[in-house]
Amino acid sequence: MMIDEGTIKYCCEWISGEPPPRDRLEDLMVVRDRLYALGLIGAYDCGIGFGNISVRLENSHRFIVSGTQTGHLPHLKPQHYTVVTDFSLGQNQLTCTGPVKASSESLTHASIYTQQPGVTGIIHVHNGPLWQQLLGRVPTTRREVPYGTPEMAREMWRLFEEEDLGERKMLVMAGHEDGAIAFGKDLAEAEAVLMEYYSAIDR
Repeated sequence: MMIDEGTIKYCCEWISGEPPPRDRLEDLMVVRDRLYALGLIGAYDCGIGFGNISVRLENSHRFIVSGTQTGHLPHLKPQHYTVVTDFSLGQNQLTCTGPVKASSESLTHASIYTQQPGVTGIIHVHNGPLWQQLLGRVPTTRREVPYGTPEMAREMWRLFEEEDLGERKMLVMAGHEDGAIAFGKDLAEAEAVLMEYYSAIDR
């Protein structure tokens, strides 16, 4: 398996600051650590981390997301999260404020939040059996589209327009081996969608 993971491919304007408010992180930290325990967020043998999680802030395009290269940590603390405050898909640019830079997949999260005002929770995981079983059976990005790029962010738009992504709330990334994304009206729904598919895979 060729690993192309964890590298920030967008122009990141990082404003070092305090962690997001603890009361906005409680559910996020619990769900993230639960996904780590299942191996859906973690790190490959080479040490490169994978997986990330986010929640929207109020009725805006701002969102809290786990920081880049935190996948290897069994438990995330507030200092491992940051707030994405602005972004431009066209300019491949993102601004975040917090103690850590935003995840390398943050532009994809931003695209989903922009397209779907009712979505407030997004989970990006890696799992080989899940990826293999869902490839082409749920909305699937084109194989030539790399992760963490404006092209991947625009793929989200295509899947909402051309496939039933809005109803399925689950997609896999053909060109990002093992990568899958679930989302929902809140983080609980995003986790429930993911677990429904995960529990049904052949092991």
